[in-house]
Amino acid sequence: MAIATTSQPAEIADLPLKLRLKRAERMRKLRALGLIMPLFLFLMIGFLIPIGSILIRSVQNPELAEVLPQMSELLRAWDGQGEPPVELLSVMARELISAKADRSIGKAAKRLNYNVAGFRTLLMKTGTKLERAAKKEGLDVLLADPDLLSRFHKIDKRWKDPRFWAILKQSSERHTLYFLLQAIDLDWDQFGEIVQVPEDIAIYRDVLWRTVWISLVVTVVCLFLGYPIAFLLATLPTRKSNLLMILLLLPFWTSLLVRSTAWLVLLQGQGLVNDVAIWIGLWDEPMMLVRNRIGVYIAMVHILLPLMVLPMYSVMKGIDPYHLKAAASLGARPIRSFLKVYLPQTIPGAGAGVLLVFILSLGYYITPALVGGPTDQMLSYFIYFHANNTVNWGLAAALSVVLMVCVLVFFSIYQRLVGVGNMRMN
Repeated sequence: MAIATTSQPAEIADLPLKLRLKRAERMRKLRALGLIMPLFLFLMIGFLIPIGSILIRSVQNPELAEVLPQMSELLRAWDGQGEPPVELLSVMARELISAKADRSIGKAAKRLNYNVAGFRTLLMKTGTKLERAAKKEGLDVLLADPDLLSRFHKIDKRWKDPRFWAILKQSSERHTLYFLLQAIDLDWDQFGEIVQVPEDIAIYRDVLWRTVWISLVVTVVCLFLGYPIAFLLATLPTRKSNLLMILLLLPFWTSLLVRSTAWLVLLQGQGLVNDVAIWIGLWDEPMMLVRNRIGVYIAMVHILLPLMVLPMYSVMKGIDPYHLKAAASLGARPIRSFLKVYLPQTIPGAGAGVLLVFILSLGYYITPALVGGPTDQMLSYFIYFHANNTVNWGLAAALSVVLMVCVLVFFSIYQRLVGVGNMRMN
């Protein structure tokens, strides 16, 4: 055992120095990889995989191809001009009858109903009538009917409209841009051209602009309110600043839902804010401060203000106070020394706070849903609505992609103006 123990260092010592250095470097990299692997797995499972699934779901369109596979294949091969071929009609009739029998027709009908309201009823009605005709006349006789298109027209006159056949053809693809187009109020016409949706159903551009506008207003208000608070915390003695910091962070000890509900109570017609304002004479009768944009601004600013203050405070705390004294000794007035010396040094902290507050504001759902009115709901409300109420996961994913693109656009603007390398957050 002693010989084996002493021979091991001798063998290593006999290796060339270059090889030993490479081995040591390899072991160092493996140890570093082992340290970061938990974080990497966390990011993969909690961040990258969900985003990837959203991107994939926004273009997935498998319903028609799974329920009516042969019909979908013939639809893709059809040029969409004129009347549908007899072979397509025969395969469509056979697969509709089969899907009606195994009750899978509802899946395809629901998907088609996303394009045109009433398409679900049309497809279910057609499947039922064809199933009855097959039982009465025989399936082979029905499928061999040379005038099968007229039978479709008798079942429902909407089959005479080329638009419904165009929707069938567009929905037969396993991947589609339909949901992404719908997320920005666009659609395909029967000729495959991208057109605007009718004005009475075009809502998502307005909602997107509303989301960006509310986020911008909340971010600007938080910046103007948070800057003097951060300056005060940075310049006060440590004992006082610690006490104020506890008061600033106190709202984080309660949940977001509780804080939003509290503002609903405070801002209502008989709430504390109206009572105090009438008592001190700010206005004479109760004002409507909830179910509107004012309530959304107040509640969101209160919730997000600490996230603006903390990055600026961390930067201001590291600024040497002698910089302002040096500027004053050189003859600069207080305002000029603040604008030329102090303010530029706080831009990294302000930029970090702006980035954090704006991105979080874009995805807000609970606060506008509780405090705001119907015209104050942001894009995240419609993502929730389509994911849970209408179960239209394609459109919900597409709206999420639009929101993600907004974040990336703002982030690129921030990178150009401030630069992520200059951002400081402690």
